[in-house]
Amino acid sequence: MKVFKFGGASVKDAAAVQNVADILQLFNGEKLAIVISAMGKTTNAMEQIAQDFWDRDQSSFEERVEERRAFHLEIMNTLFENQDNAIFNEINGVFDQLKVHYDDLVSENFDFEYDQIVSLGEVVSTKIISAYLSSRGLACRWADAREMIATDRKFREAEVDWELSTAHFEKRFLPNYEEVDIQITQGFIGSNDKSTTTLGREGSDFTAGIIAYCCDAESVTIWKDIPGMLNADPKWFDNTVKLDQISFREAIELSYYGASVIHPKTVKPLQNKNIPLHVKSFVNPEEAGTVIQQSMSSDHLIPSFIFKMDQVLFSFTPKDFSFIVEENLSDIFDRLSKVNAKINLMQNSALSFSILVDAKKVNIPQILEEFEDSYQVKFNEGLELVTIRHYDQATIDRVTVDKDVLLQQKTRETARLIVKQKIMI
Repeated sequence: MKVFKFGGASVKDAAAVQNVADILQLFNGEKLAIVISAMGKTTNAMEQIAQDFWDRDQSSFEERVEERRAFHLEIMNTLFENQDNAIFNEINGVFDQLKVHYDDLVSENFDFEYDQIVSLGEVVSTKIISAYLSSRGLACRWADAREMIATDRKFREAEVDWELSTAHFEKRFLPNYEEVDIQITQGFIGSNDKSTTTLGREGSDFTAGIIAYCCDAESVTIWKDIPGMLNADPKWFDNTVKLDQISFREAIELSYYGASVIHPKTVKPLQNKNIPLHVKSFVNPEEAGTVIQQSMSSDHLIPSFIFKMDQVLFSFTPKDFSFIVEENLSDIFDRLSKVNAKINLMQNSALSFSILVDAKKVNIPQILEEFEDSYQVKFNEGLELVTIRHYDQATIDRVTVDKDVLLQQKTRETARLIVKQKIMI
């Protein structure tokens, strides 16, 4: 069995769904588990609906629900010649139930309500696509991920119960391949038996990893709008190069530093069972793409670049000029935790401690207020963090043209630089 994952961009409209069907026909006769995300930007829209529900804004809630209904019906009207197809009643029923849900008692836990509402994006997309594949003559079955992926009760960031999930897949999922070749299921969602849970934003990649692990799959393929994993984001870097093969270890390193192609949690379960992960183009599906596997022999061949823009560098110096030792560090981290600061890079000297954070994820006045009693705080905005895997001096020189380097860290394999655009006079 192979596991395929198609994200929102790959099912954003009717033409995209038809393309998915074309791709699946290339694998005629093979056993496939297909993980599908919500269509297009539906997750963002469903998040707004969840917020309206929580805010008790009925007018906006109903307006947004009807907008999502219309969006999906427009796609369906193109996919299905006969509007008497049962799928129309099924999808309308989902949105009718969502509207009625507004009058239900509201939980005291927003994250719980979020999961019950936002998860419907995946439910709707998979029902539509499963029906369409059947209309194309593909032997497929819709499978409810909530019946297989068992989690705890941590809504929006649920932890997987691997043992119970494996048992569910063995009993409720794998036997169905005796009757069908394809099973369509939802990314991003699971269940704690009583309620729907979600696995965190961008969690559909993780779902593919969970299924592969629990079912001992042959491989996982994530279909994207790029030819494979590139050595840099084309938005920030010219002349990108496709990585034909990298190791699980390298993929984890790249994800840790901010590469966004693969969800970080996806790689580990695949590595544990040595299941290769392919990243391929849904635009050119017959091209080779990238394979992520155990061997590290190719990792060093091409340097990779990760860019984080709009960074803020904070430096904290104790007002009593005490050394930065364990006691000070403990206090600094306690204060950073209170303001929910997520650190991208840190460095200390004898008398100061510096951190780099995303400007959009912190409140600068709040940080200044938190530290003002005991520390002198300086900060520098408008910075860029560049991480280079398998660097040499030429690659460093390439990314620092017309840039001032404020801070640099190096290991044998990784260079990290905080840079700022030079002011030309």
